[in-house]
Amino acid sequence: MVSFVVEKSQRMSASQNLVSEATRSIISLPKKKLLKNLEIINDGERINAWVDSMRASSPTHLKSLPSSIFSQQQLSSWIMQHPSALEMFEKITEASGGKQIVMFLDYDGTLSPIVDDPDRAFMSSKMRRTIKKLAKCFPTAIVTGRCIDKVYNFVKLAELYYAGSHGMDIKGPAKGFSRHKRVKQSLLYQPAGDYLPIIDEVYRQLLEKTKSTPGVKVENHKFCTSVHFRCVDEKKWSELVLQVRSVLKEYPTLKLTQGRKVFEIRPMIEWDKGKALEFLLESLGFGNSNNVFPVYIGDDRTDEDAFKMLRDRGEGCGILVSKFPKDTDASYCLQDPSQVMSFLRRLVEWKQMQLLT
Repeated sequence: MVSFVVEKSQRMSASQNLVSEATRSIISLPKKKLLKNLEIINDGERINAWVDSMRASSPTHLKSLPSSIFSQQQLSSWIMQHPSALEMFEKITEASGGKQIVMFLDYDGTLSPIVDDPDRAFMSSKMRRTIKKLAKCFPTAIVTGRCIDKVYNFVKLAELYYAGSHGMDIKGPAKGFSRHKRVKQSLLYQPAGDYLPIIDEVYRQLLEKTKSTPGVKVENHKFCTSVHFRCVDEKKWSELVLQVRSVLKEYPTLKLTQGRKVFEIRPMIEWDKGKALEFLLESLGFGNSNNVFPVYIGDDRTDEDAFKMLRDRGEGCGILVSKFPKDTDASYCLQDPSQVMSFLRRLVEWKQMQLLT
């Protein structure tokens, strides 16, 4: 009974902190409602639905306020269902029950802050040292929408597993790596290898098509392409949607999805971050094991595939990085990369104490 009262008190404390933060900020539209809106047949209304979705992808945007704001009770309920992973740290470690913890981490918005220029999404030296210590305690993977080469240049840790392009390019640490120079990662899996020429072609066309829209940043992630609109004036968003769709209509084997202030163009195959997580667990020898506790930390819609996989699998936990209530399959939340680092440090300290006892 005492532990239940303490846990409830901890959850309410976390709830009050985040509720007070959220009530001063903008709340994003529910994902399911947005996706339903995007299926509208009328083309003009569909463009408007995309623009609404673009606003909602950035909750702090002044014009992203939905027509009906969450009530204080609804916000409190969301936090009760997705309590702080820091507040619930002991519960998470107890739930691991002596199983092998395997860590999966998104990059942008999780290990580094979201910035206007994606080429400057640098990870702090403190975060790098934390991840290095984490990898000594647990198998650790970076699962990102970026290409592996680019995220590796940010992280610079050869002992990690990397799943780039939303898991369509997976590499593992090579044996005998040196800490003084980069060692080529060992290729594990590339399920969309046949799409490389198409992605490169679409990337070049998007560069040409969107060059008239100030602020657009187009990135080639090898197996997918991103169109960032974080620095694009909102008045130009409808124009940008038309530009992107005019290119993609010629490529029926590609699909368009959306993340935080970014469009993602990916091969239309049954593969996502959840599938990548399953593949990595299989590669580590935990495919059908009951002796594993996967932990996935991410902040974007593309991370929901991994959260859902863990929930369906019935083991491990998903942790959403967000200051705002969102429709999510994650079990816990953290507010920003600084809290992610605090959580990871506690996990390292906990493991080190386990080894001493």
